[in-house]
Amino acid sequence: MNAVNKLLKATNSSITLHVDNWTIEHQFCSGMKKWIANIVPSELLNRSLKEAVESLDTLSQDGIFYNHFPNYIQTPNYGDNWGVSANYIEINNRAIAEMHNNKSKRGLISTIKLLPAIPPSAKSWANCIILSQIFPNIYGDGYNKPPEIENSLYGIKLNAGFSHNIIDYDISKKISPYEQFKAFNSLANFHGLKTGFRTVISADQIKVVQNDKSDIGFNWNNNEHFELFLNAHIELINMGFEAIFIDSAKHIGGYDMRNYTGIGELPTYEQMQYIIHEIRSRTGKTHLSFVGEKSSGDHQRYENLGLSTGTGFIDPIDFNKVKKEAINYKYSKNYSPGIEISNDNDTGGRSYEERLHRINNSLFAYEYPSDKLASFMQMEDLFPLRYDTSTHHLMMSNPSYSTDGKPKSHWKNLFAQNDGREYNKKVAELFIHTLNL
Repeated sequence: MNAVNKLLKATNSSITLHVDNWTIEHQFCSGMKKWIANIVPSELLNRSLKEAVESLDTLSQDGIFYNHFPNYIQTPNYGDNWGVSANYIEINNRAIAEMHNNKSKRGLISTIKLLPAIPPSAKSWANCIILSQIFPNIYGDGYNKPPEIENSLYGIKLNAGFSHNIIDYDISKKISPYEQFKAFNSLANFHGLKTGFRTVISADQIKVVQNDKSDIGFNWNNNEHFELFLNAHIELINMGFEAIFIDSAKHIGGYDMRNYTGIGELPTYEQMQYIIHEIRSRTGKTHLSFVGEKSSGDHQRYENLGLSTGTGFIDPIDFNKVKKEAINYKYSKNYSPGIEISNDNDTGGRSYEERLHRINNSLFAYEYPSDKLASFMQMEDLFPLRYDTSTHHLMMSNPSYSTDGKPKSHWKNLFAQNDGREYNKKVAELFIHTLNL
């Protein structure tokens, strides 16, 4: 039984699928490519897992409705260097987890529910979802806390499985965490998306869990720790992820440390080179994309490191500057910097008009579609958040905005409402013009 059907059965759902009329009423189309827009996220998050799978099936790009989810799903194929021109959309899967009083769980299933509202990949380049959390966070994993209390996603535990915020451990005897991730990746690929995840490399932001002993700090010079880090990431790639976003990548090997804001030692240049090489080699996957935070400015350094792209410093508000950058890198198909619409440090305050303008320029500022640079968006760039929070705040804390201790209230209050719906529609109108380029 494939992982999607196994997940459906584990949640007491039938594996027989039916056309979803709600999806048809809300779909946007660009040729054969379809997704849901003009919505607020709670409309999707309040649906069942079964309805989410039926929604994705109804949006099938090949025009075929499958009564049972197919056994064999291929990732969208854009060749080995797809990462150079992809649109990376980071989804904070912890923020959209189910909030039950002070507990936080099932963030991966929430992300599956949101997938129908993510525009699929274009003809010439991929759209790639980056998950903010995979591993347990150091303080308070599986719990939400008041907005002013830190519960950072930038501190992780290795050798402790996967986050209780993300995996549904209530059904883990029926479907393992490994298979839950495989189901997510199959559904994303079916919708025409690639997938990846964020990781951290600052040593003091990583703890190693030991059986019957206290956690210890990570050490890049400890061979056991090094292999633990490497194998944990290889395992995720073998579950179907195809991209890794590397936090603080600019500073690998002690580069430009005056602007380093992480905590602790970083891997040497040679260590990170080895990690990237070994992930590709041991998985047998030559098409993986490695993305570096702020890895821009020294083209050869980052290309030789093994990166595909990185968040750049070109102001996306200036169409001509973005276009000029795209022209400059049009023949750089192994590595080129990308355009940042917003990043994980976004503290809010940007107008809807400016966000739309930044998205427009990242999608259209080039001579030919093959010249397009990568772009980087956050969940808020598709689905605006409530006025008093921000992308960075949700990375640093895990508040519940529920007024009754239940998930539906949290999902409703986390995002903007009527104005958010109208903004989401305008984003969709931009993507309509890009997907057949």
